[in-house]
Amino acid sequence: MASVKSRVTHKHFRLDAVKISRVRKVLRASTETEAIDRALDLALAEHERNRLAAEAHDRFIESGIVIRDVYGRTGKAG
Repeated sequence: MASVKSRVTHKHFRLDAVKISRVRKVLRASTETEAIDRALDLALAEHERNRLAAEAHDRFIESGIVIRDVYGRTGKAG
């Protein structure tokens, strides 16, 4: 298995210093690089959560279940 060091590359970006500073503070990162790395991890985790939620939603809708409120209404107009 490849070590973390072998996956690290040097990139050069023009980034908003205020945003980096805010992210560093929010994530309690000790360096700007750590802050950006954590922010990228959070973005990837959020994408995965959204993907899983969409899959679950699709399975739920396809199941054909009918949801009724306490009055027996399904929520459909008509």
